[in-house]
Amino acid sequence: MKVLTWRFPTKNGLPSLSILLLLGAVISILLLTAPVVEINLGRLWLSLGKLFQFLLNWLTIPDWAYLPKLAAKLLETVQIAIFATFLSLFFSIPVGILAANNTTPHPLIYHLSRNLMSFIRALPELVWALVFVSALGMGALPGVMALTFVTTGFLGKLVAESLEVVDIKAISGVQATGANWLQILLFAIFPQALPDLIATLLYVLDHNIRAATILGIVGAGGIGFDLVESIRLFNYSRLMLIILAIYLLVNIFDRCSDMIRDRII
Repeated sequence: MKVLTWRFPTKNGLPSLSILLLLGAVISILLLTAPVVEINLGRLWLSLGKLFQFLLNWLTIPDWAYLPKLAAKLLETVQIAIFATFLSLFFSIPVGILAANNTTPHPLIYHLSRNLMSFIRALPELVWALVFVSALGMGALPGVMALTFVTTGFLGKLVAESLEVVDIKAISGVQATGANWLQILLFAIFPQALPDLIATLLYVLDHNIRAATILGIVGAGGIGFDLVESIRLFNYSRLMLIILAIYLLVNIFDRCSDMIRDRII
């Protein structure tokens, strides 16, 4: 039986000078920037008691009367995430095609598409939710629009990157038959990129489920508003149910995504 040893690929088995210098530089930067973000180990240690006390308050009798409203809010959260994900897929595929260097019709369109996606991703979901709440009022619709907007920028970038790494041989083979741009896209590029696209879509759906639970903080629908209100009002009997429900919801979607991904692979 071969015994594994922790040795670096050097003559003496120790880390090289360049690795030590790099490690030292990283540690120095972290130490110098720690006060900027108010990292104080003493303060963290003293706050552990308060954190433990807060968690102990969760050990209370659940507010079972809240279950019907909780189920309705969770259903709304799931609907926001699913609808926004597939709506963004409708928009992100053409944007991704225009933003991939091997499928874009012109370099100018390539750069415009890339800049558009960067602009969309520059602000998080909560900021866009505030924008749409201001324009459309409170409710689930601003949540759907905010998630759709951000997800289009994110998913469009991943679509473009999936299209850019396809095998050039398949493209050349279809080109040799005299196929036009659309036929090359449909029969040479997309079939190769499809497994990546499906895996990406599952990941984005998983992310949107989590994001949709927070959008309610600003009035954009879902369970987020009740979650924040329970924390502010110290309603631990309701808070415990909400957190447990969110955990189960995310866990169920994780398992379903894993099963679908395994079937695809």
